[in-house]
Amino acid sequence: MPKLALLNQAGESVGEINLADTVFGVEPNQQVIYDVIKSQRASMRQGNAKTKTRTEVRGGGRKPWRQKGTGHARQGSIRAPQWVGGGIVFGPIPRSYEFKLNKKIRRLAMKIALSDKVRESSLVAIDNIALDSFKTKGMIQILENLKVSGKTMLVLESVNELVDIASRNIPNVTTVTFDHTSVYDLLNANYVIATEKALKMIEEALV
Repeated sequence: MPKLALLNQAGESVGEINLADTVFGVEPNQQVIYDVIKSQRASMRQGNAKTKTRTEVRGGGRKPWRQKGTGHARQGSIRAPQWVGGGIVFGPIPRSYEFKLNKKIRRLAMKIALSDKVRESSLVAIDNIALDSFKTKGMIQILENLKVSGKTMLVLESVNELVDIASRNIPNVTTVTFDHTSVYDLLNANYVIATEKALKMIEEALV
């Protein structure tokens, strides 16, 4: 059973937290991670690339020259695809790039990502995050006490407006609730700081 040192805001150890093997002790599986990350990134695509067909391009209502007798090839419109400035054949149109993955695969990927953070010692458990004001320096002091650097994700059990606003202006620091944690965000972060309650809630949701 994986164990994490439970720290307070001052970076001092105040105990230990036991984690479930079925969530935080799962073996790596690169294919599962790849499939889920690919799905998440595909869902992020706007999908609004658009070209105009010959019916949408402005102009070209008049036949450019008569059918016979000019020596030119017969043409019906200057907005046909073979003309410069004409319509595009088989060009992109707005669409969704999303594709479905089984729920079991998505849950397994989350477990693998969390387990990787535990193995890499980049998951930090904190008993609670409490700030007295919206000031950023309070959040910066907590991060310094916990000795984390680089991209950092704070995982809370519920929305905390003070923490959210205090961390908003710190580069590479994001704040999410436990139910909005994604595999992509976990793998993209160098450190994940989670409250004790948030870890228990994640565990209950994934067991």
